[in-house]
Amino acid sequence: MVIIQFRDVNDVYLGSSTTVPVSLTRDQIEKLLKTLLKAESDYDEELEKNRYTFILETSEEIKTTLDEALCRSREDFSGELVFKITPDGVYLASGSGDATVRIWDLATQTPIKTFTGHTNWVMSISWSPDGYTLSSGGMDNKVIIWNPKTGSGTDLKGHTKAVTALSWQPLHNLSANEYPLLASGSMDYTVRIWDVKSFVCIRVLSGHTKGISQVLWSAEFKERLFSSSRDTLIKVWNTNDGSLVKDLKGHGHWINTLTSNVSRLIKSGPFSPENFESGKCKFDSMEQMIKESKKIYEKFKLESGQERLLSGSDDNTMFIWLPNSDSNKPVHRLTGHQQLINHVRYLFDSVSRIWCGITGKYLRTLRGHIGRVYRVAWSCRGNYLVSASSDSTLKLWDAESGKLKFDLPGHADQHQVITNNPCCVKCVLQAGRTRWLNYGVINDEKIT
Repeated sequence: MVIIQFRDVNDVYLGSSTTVPVSLTRDQIEKLLKTLLKAESDYDEELEKNRYTFILETSEEIKTTLDEALCRSREDFSGELVFKITPDGVYLASGSGDATVRIWDLATQTPIKTFTGHTNWVMSISWSPDGYTLSSGGMDNKVIIWNPKTGSGTDLKGHTKAVTALSWQPLHNLSANEYPLLASGSMDYTVRIWDVKSFVCIRVLSGHTKGISQVLWSAEFKERLFSSSRDTLIKVWNTNDGSLVKDLKGHGHWINTLTSNVSRLIKSGPFSPENFESGKCKFDSMEQMIKESKKIYEKFKLESGQERLLSGSDDNTMFIWLPNSDSNKPVHRLTGHQQLINHVRYLFDSVSRIWCGITGKYLRTLRGHIGRVYRVAWSCRGNYLVSASSDSTLKLWDAESGKLKFDLPGHADQHQVITNNPCCVKCVLQAGRTRWLNYGVINDEKIT
């Protein structure tokens, strides 16, 4: 037997929790729902004709029985959930459903350390832009700051629900004697700002009315932070005093993802493909790192102009924003997908679409997958795109022509996660339900 409770897409609960057999079928669940709906004061007979979709908290759809969906859910989350490559492209950190964090050597493709400290799924993970500190957030409501060399971890407590997002302050906005702050977002509706040297929460940002989906530091302003939420809003914060600068309004449903045109630079700090290729990825001090980060950012700013945000929502649309302008409205609305957008590189239909990130103009559709496209990743120079699908394939696309270069072999089951090495032009990392990671270098016709 299990205890269940119905909740609609607006986070409104129906009735009270009830105990049901785990063998309950999808049709029986729908019958139970309609019985509860009839007891509501605003019951509409038209609801009897509806066909409902039932999804677990873990995002697994109930297709046959409740037991089958629960088994899939446990299977999915016992493997690697999240992973991030260090800014210098040498190591990988992965967070798992077994509550551990692992460090991998990408050269040998072997795990070198396992960190224990979480007591539930690891939901988010992020390297500091200097690569010296690792942060992880879990369903145990904790943020843990790790020393990757020693494996020691320090708990940061304050959130009362799962920690869903982490973001480090960009190096180019700091002075030589400063270390980046860490922002964490949670399902408790708050964002917390942490000083990771003293392990103290210096600010709590409250105002969202639903769970936080993403947090992101501004590249233009040192003390500005963006947060997106299921309450349909993007909030712009002043982290110095905790005040709300403004709300960005436009989406009609949950905002699932948020990124910016400067995200890669914020995460990689002083490391870049150019430095990687020239062998200039070694720095003797934080001062050198900050100096190089400023140089990289100023070059980007001259070439690309002002900071832009891109958000994706359950309303099937994406918006481009100018968050540091006077307006609180999106400058472009990107439409075309027929189902919800869980990530701006994580799409729930069988095609990938490319838009111009400045004008919002639709450019092309990439077709070839026969299953849902879960995630895409750009190459460092933007000339290639890799897509991962439930059809068990990775596809490498020429971004300029939109043509498929070739399929990349890998997992025998669904590909759910994919990322690129920030310092290597042709490196890609993939993970699927088979519970193993695959890392390789893309050559002319294959991945090795």
